[in-house]
Amino acid sequence: MSDEFINADSPVESTDESSVQGARWYAVQVASGCEKKVKSNLEQRLQTLDVVDRIVQIEIPQTPTIKLRKDGSRASSEEKVFPGYVLVRMVMDDETWQVVKNTPNVINFVGAEQTRRYGRGRGHVKPMPLSPPEVQRIFRKTQEQAPVVKVDMEAGDKIVVLSGPFKDFEGEVIEVSPERGKLKALLSIFGRDTPVELEFNQVRKEN
Repeated sequence: MSDEFINADSPVESTDESSVQGARWYAVQVASGCEKKVKSNLEQRLQTLDVVDRIVQIEIPQTPTIKLRKDGSRASSEEKVFPGYVLVRMVMDDETWQVVKNTPNVINFVGAEQTRRYGRGRGHVKPMPLSPPEVQRIFRKTQEQAPVVKVDMEAGDKIVVLSGPFKDFEGEVIEVSPERGKLKALLSIFGRDTPVELEFNQVRKEN
């Protein structure tokens, strides 16, 4: 048996009701922006290579996000908790290690780098399973977190008010509060710059 991996004897708590003896969660580093592609390819490979009984779950932890468009409308989406990583619950052995490691766009397992026994250059990485508390914390975050509002505005941006008592007023953003879905802007009212609090969907960013 290769020493490229470590054996995991005790099962880790899963995010579903199924349990496979010896299955642990591992973090796998993948090429930037290829998380979904790796997940899809790996799901196909484990079927083709007949390791579905040992590679039992593949997840890309994500949290809900609400993105505000320039016209003030909202679009629901999801944001990756760990960009560049995919989590795989598996029984680690030579075959499953090869299946994951040889999946296109997979860089390596997260683990402890070991020095080479001979020759020059970097050694190989011994995959290290995530601890049960780590796994619980990651998936609890994805399940319990309220949607985060993302807005393409920051202090100094010029805006125009779309609705409310200050409709058609122009101003400059001085503070953005994504968690509250609001911002403060300086509007010229009666010839004086006055700070006004506005909802994100009340304004449009000027180019």
